[in-house]
Amino acid sequence: MNTTNNKRKRDSQEKIEKTFLQLIQKKNISEISVSTICKIAKLNRSTFYANYIDIYDLVEKVKTKMSEDFAEFQFSNNSKQDSAGYLNMFKYISENQIFFKTYFKLEDISITPITQYNTEMAKNFYDNEYIDYHIEFFRAGLNAIIKKWLKNNCKESPEEMVKIIMSEYKNKN
Repeated sequence: MNTTNNKRKRDSQEKIEKTFLQLIQKKNISEISVSTICKIAKLNRSTFYANYIDIYDLVEKVKTKMSEDFAEFQFSNNSKQDSAGYLNMFKYISENQIFFKTYFKLEDISITPITQYNTEMAKNFYDNEYIDYHIEFFRAGLNAIIKKWLKNNCKESPEEMVKIIMSEYKNKN
């Protein structure tokens, strides 16, 4: 296999993705064109199309990488749905605000919750008959809280955010 071409391909993908991430901070997806990305990245359109079908393919690939990065964080920190797990998560989000603002901006194209959910905690508080609905409700709510927190530039501390989340389970017994 030709490693020089593989490196060139990876370098091109990296330039395209980096340029896209810079643009998405200031523009909506619909305002970003392949031509603009190529002009800023100093690449030919053919290079873009050799790597991506279109802008939306690029978005999906960037989102997938971002989801994998966050999943790796969750796995490496053994994040659980308890106060310590939530604290780790909110600290990580606070330290990586641009990453998460970008993720949620991309998420608006197709909803993919960023948070995982362990049903054991919910089973302690809710009737198992409707547990699937509770899980979806909680995940969507947690994502909404994270988005609002990011929109406010993480004004509250990670510790305060944990109190907010844990108060949702308070007195559920």
